[in-house]
Amino acid sequence: MKYKSKDIAKVSIVMAMSSREEENALKESYMKEGIKTAAVDIGGDVVASIPKILERTLVAAKRNGLISESHVYEGAITGAAREAIDQILNKSVGFNVGGKIGIARCQEHLSVCIFVTIGMFRLDEVVIGLGHRAVPNDD
Repeated sequence: MKYKSKDIAKVSIVMAMSSREEENALKESYMKEGIKTAAVDIGGDVVASIPKILERTLVAAKRNGLISESHVYEGAITGAAREAIDQILNKSVGFNVGGKIGIARCQEHLSVCIFVTIGMFRLDEVVIGLGHRAVPNDD
C-alpha cells in the first residue's frame, strides 16, 4: 500500500499516545503493514530536557531500524523532533511534563510526535507536537 504523509503522521501520534502495554502490539501490527515504529518516554522540565528529547528520539529511531547511521537520516529525525518540540514549548515552558515520543517511518515518510501532559496544580493540560520529514526511500 502507498502511504501518504498524513498516514504516517497518524501512526506517530498513536504511538506517542499509547501505553507501555499497547506499544509492542502496535509495533508488531504496524510492521506487518510495512511501517516501522518506535516510542520512548520523556519527562521533566521541558526546556532543560530538549537535548535529552533529541537524543532519545535519535537513539530510538536507530535502535528500531527507522533510520541508518547517516547524517542525512540523523538530521531528518533531529529536525522533525525539533519541530515537534517547538510546537509544545509555548504551553509547557516553566512546567514539568511527562509523556512520550512516537516515531513512524514508511518509505520516504518520517514522522515524530511528542505528546505530553503538563502538571499544573491539580489540573493536567495536554499538548501535542508533530514534525515530518521526507527522507530517501531505502526500501
